[in-house]
Amino acid sequence: MTIDEQISLLRKGTVDCIPEDELKRKLERSERTGEPLRVKAGFDPTAPDIHLGHTVLIRKMRHFQQLGHQVIFLIGDFTGMIGDPSGRTGARPPLTREQIDENAETYKQQIFKLLDPERTEIRFNREWFAGFSADDFVHLAAKATVAQILERDDFKKRFNSQTPISVHELLYPLAQGYDSVALEADIELGGTDQKFNLLMARQVQQSYGVANPQLIMTVPLLEGLDGVQKMSKSLGNYIGITESPSEIFGKVMSIGDDLMWRYYELLTDLAPGEIEEWKLAATRGDRHPRDLKAELGRRIVTDFHSQGEAQEASDEFDRTFREHQTPSNIQTVEKPVGPVKLVKLLASEGLAASVSDAQRLMGQGSVRLNGERVSDVTCEIGKTASEVLIQVGKRKFLRLLFE
Repeated sequence: MTIDEQISLLRKGTVDCIPEDELKRKLERSERTGEPLRVKAGFDPTAPDIHLGHTVLIRKMRHFQQLGHQVIFLIGDFTGMIGDPSGRTGARPPLTREQIDENAETYKQQIFKLLDPERTEIRFNREWFAGFSADDFVHLAAKATVAQILERDDFKKRFNSQTPISVHELLYPLAQGYDSVALEADIELGGTDQKFNLLMARQVQQSYGVANPQLIMTVPLLEGLDGVQKMSKSLGNYIGITESPSEIFGKVMSIGDDLMWRYYELLTDLAPGEIEEWKLAATRGDRHPRDLKAELGRRIVTDFHSQGEAQEASDEFDRTFREHQTPSNIQTVEKPVGPVKLVKLLASEGLAASVSDAQRLMGQGSVRLNGERVSDVTCEIGKTASEVLIQVGKRKFLRLLFE
């Protein structure tokens, strides 16, 4: 690729690039010297499962790898014990050492679904912070003023509302900044909610004598399945990359048509021009949005499973939802004969989050027994030996054998 073509690939799906003209200079210097750029992205091990929202950033790391650069997947095992205050209205509860180690190991098992292990450094910031003395921390704390830290929106809102701010939280942006010093980062990537921290890292690098501080690039926060709030496991609007092919595909098919284009931009490697052509084809009626959404689903499943499994998930979806057949791979569970309340069964078998959730689903008409909708929350099944097919919503099925 020419430098301009590289910039086009790297800027796809990004929001900020600060300073804007520095990216070209860094790429030209790398090409001239033959030295790959060091591209850093930090992850606090607060949640062990990666969902598609996280992969927007990881995919951008992969773009740098495809251009021959070295990416650094930094796991903040030290800063994770402080807790990133980004987007928080209160202090994060500190993680234990055991929680951090367990979550970090899970991250490591998942990121290589997208990243090239040969061009990925996995680092932990305890490497350098474990050896920090009291003098080192005082020296680091002197790199910014309290006024600068309180300019951050999260802190400003908490300060104005008289919500407590612990002193250790004020150290978080500085500690993240020192990571860039220790790793000699040329570029740091992060979500738009990390912009303050990323800019602070440039300042920290400069104060430690780094002649060419890092360029920062931010990526947007991906909307979840509802198309409104950012993708989050706690909100239940997420697609996990370790979910089954059929679950991933089915969730992609559930998103709105407008959101589909956002996912194409941020979750695929298609060029912007190609996405625009497909969008125009859908507008003209040359391609049906449902077919384009299925193509998106297959691409995403292929990234985290395989092309064959993606096609199987697509075919299974067609069988179930277009041809109105039941899935071919329904889980079967054997139970002893004896009456059991359906709401309790739905909760115990994971078809509902709880008994109250099961009651809510039944009230919405989302539960079927052998194809018939059931809304009576007092319903009991299993009174005699029989086979029962339970369906919850469009994608959850369970076959019960009472013997």
